[in-house]
Amino acid sequence: MSRIAEVIVLAQGADEVMEPLTRYDDSRTWKGVFYAMSPGYGFGWGAEFVRMRSRSGLLRHLESLPWPRPETVQVLIHDEEDDCFGLWMIHDGKLVEIPLPRTRRGYWSGPHDDAYAPDPGILYRTDTRPIEWPEESEDGDRSRPSAW
Repeated sequence: MSRIAEVIVLAQGADEVMEPLTRYDDSRTWKGVFYAMSPGYGFGWGAEFVRMRSRSGLLRHLESLPWPRPETVQVLIHDEEDDCFGLWMIHDGKLVEIPLPRTRRGYWSGPHDDAYAPDPGILYRTDTRPIEWPEESEDGDRSRPSAW
């Protein structure tokens, strides 16, 4: 399924960690490369993914890297359906989505199907227009595996 997404990784002193991700590597679960946003500065890298399946496993891969300063790692993700970038940070060794004020992630597709990449949901701003939210369990929608 085609759904373009931009991913920005911000991390201090991470040139060596990110360098292998600037080259294509067929052994990774995700397919793509990152580009330095300001060559030589060593703080930000960006990538664009054109299919949901091509980004599967990206967050798991990023959280496994030996970051020199994990507390500075921020991953910004903007799926083409999102109203704004979502923010992911390392907490207890895992990249987790940080809730942003006046936003909510909703899931509109049905149950996960192995024939398709997992649905990343859509990050909506709650202060811009009324949204008909899908029915969710009390703890939020946990029926779908992580798309990233």
